[in-house]
Amino acid sequence: MFKILVIQTLNNLSDERTESLINDRLSFMRFPGLGLSDRVPDAKTIWLFRERLTQAGAIDGLFDRFDTTLRDAGYLPMSGQILDATLVAAPKQRNTNDEKADLRADRIPEAWKDKPAKRSHKDRHARWTLKFTRTKRQDDGTIPSTDLAIPFFGYKSHVSIDRKFRLIRKWKTTDAAASDGARLREGLLDRSNTASDVWADTAYRSKANEDFMEKQGFVSKIHRKKPHLKPMPRHIQRSNAGKSVIRSRVEHVFADQKSQMGLFIRTVGITRATMKIGLANIVYNMRRFLFLERFGNAA
Repeated sequence: MFKILVIQTLNNLSDERTESLINDRLSFMRFPGLGLSDRVPDAKTIWLFRERLTQAGAIDGLFDRFDTTLRDAGYLPMSGQILDATLVAAPKQRNTNDEKADLRADRIPEAWKDKPAKRSHKDRHARWTLKFTRTKRQDDGTIPSTDLAIPFFGYKSHVSIDRKFRLIRKWKTTDAAASDGARLREGLLDRSNTASDVWADTAYRSKANEDFMEKQGFVSKIHRKKPHLKPMPRHIQRSNAGKSVIRSRVEHVFADQKSQMGLFIRTVGITRATMKIGLANIVYNMRRFLFLERFGNAA
């Protein structure tokens, strides 16, 4: 059954679509070890299996188990680690302003208390945030100085990868509005890495994080922020550029998950979202492991 979840995660399939494609494609049928005469688990069975894993909190154990497999194969965390986060979309909620205020205060809106069916379809953990992006170059070749702020609803996936093999070693799921920097002090750093260097963007630069890393024996390679209302000093600009060469490797992880897997939260609640993102992290590590094995054999 877990192999079916791997197929589902890799191809961003719903439960019904997963059942249909396993019945339709021999490659999908062979991977979980099913034969032509075997009965394929239906959509409800797939949902129940994933839900039991979710309620049991099994995703952390599953991730650690495969991480142990990676280490046994020789892929130890090496050369430091890179931290970053990405937004993961979830179905938008249509709530009133009063309901939004209650949700932000971690309260159940009054209109929902006597409607359990409605509560089961309302995501009370996902949050709105703003996603900033650079404006495109204009027809005359100029680039506007202002950035675009795009409203975004969903969750945020925080990861720490090792620099050597680019495998995910630590991860965490929060709502989309959660701060990136604060997660650094919540178990996102991998103490088993053979090097102490930590790369991250300016969102992780704070006195609290710098003090925490110094006490824990880590060496900060985090980007420095631009001084307020002042131009960026040349030496800091060059330093950040050098760090970006290494830090940018973590973007490949998110690009793989979103382009190849089409990572999207179809479920309701942060517990199920954590399960979905955790499965995506495991599947990414599986694909990366196969790539490293092929690359090593070819070399």
